[in-house]
Amino acid sequence: MASYIGRRKFLATLGGAAAAWPLAARTQQPAKLPTIGFLEIRSPETIAERLRAFRQGLKETGYVEGENVTVGYHWLEGKFDRRSATNRADVR
Repeated sequence: MASYIGRRKFLATLGGAAAAWPLAARTQQPAKLPTIGFLEIRSPETIAERLRAFRQGLKETGYVEGENVTVGYHWLEGKFDRRSATNRADVR
């Protein structure tokens, strides 16, 4: 009879651990941050003030680059051929 009770405790413990495992696995995965694409035809040096204003605007609305939002910067620096075919707008 004692081994039967031990078996119950073991199965209850195992069942509890199995139920908690998916929850623990979900909490360990990093959250994907929202991404903003920033495409500029000039170089970053020529629009330094605008970049500061952009980042300040993000901060004022509760977004901090690298903490709760990602910004993907793409600088064409006057070379329009740097745009990939997937980024070109089909304007007619």
